[in-house]
Amino acid sequence: MKKSDAENLVAGVGIKAARHLKIYNRQDLMSLTRLRRFETKLGERLQVLSDAEEIERSVQSSSARFVLLGIPEDIGAKGNYGIGGADTLWIPFLQNLLNIQSNDFFDGQEVLLLGHFDFGDIQYLIDTTARGEEEKIEAYRHAVHTIDDEVEHIIKMITSVGKLPIVIGGGHNNSYPLIKGSAKGWHKAGVIPLPQINCINVDAHADYRPTEGRHSGNAFRYAEEDGFLQKYCVVGLHENYLPQNSWSDIVNNPFI
Repeated sequence: MKKSDAENLVAGVGIKAARHLKIYNRQDLMSLTRLRRFETKLGERLQVLSDAEEIERSVQSSSARFVLLGIPEDIGAKGNYGIGGADTLWIPFLQNLLNIQSNDFFDGQEVLLLGHFDFGDIQYLIDTTARGEEEKIEAYRHAVHTIDDEVEHIIKMITSVGKLPIVIGGGHNNSYPLIKGSAKGWHKAGVIPLPQINCINVDAHADYRPTEGRHSGNAFRYAEEDGFLQKYCVVGLHENYLPQNSWSDIVNNPFI
């Protein structure tokens, strides 16, 4: 499959900042919150945007320290010859989170629940257009660039106004735009002198495969080679999931 063919599969979707972001309002949270007399749930206390048309201003003016959002997609995992399913976590997580008790230990107002990304149109376009497994793999990898751009834009905005993002995935391909967006945002805010950050990855996989096209297995390699990842630490790495070429690169890299 030619590169241009794969690009055409996602060209119709376009790349526009946060066009796939679904913003939550109070009604969205309450619809998943099970109310009970004499109790207060997190769904009643978490903050939402005061103005969905002015995302950055609303995030900046919020008293919340953390901004929570979901990225329920498995396009990056499929682009890594993986099995889909990472897109199913967000809703069960949200249903449980919103029904946790609000109390003196965790009130809930420390968090602004922004919303979630929905890349279902990209997934559908690839599934109904790509011919054969390899063509789908190539299309998935090109589609990850669209995900990268949108996630990076939102994360940069969150960190540049002094908030800490909390993200529920989704594939590990999102680590790259999270690192990139955070580094750019904190640099813009004057928190760090250079747009570079360190990262601890608690995972059985290093996700340090070669830059063969974006997918869930090479987020940290791309982040490092593009200059946004300075020091990288993997905790819990399994020997049987570690390609020899990646291991050779890791042991010879003084920043890992």
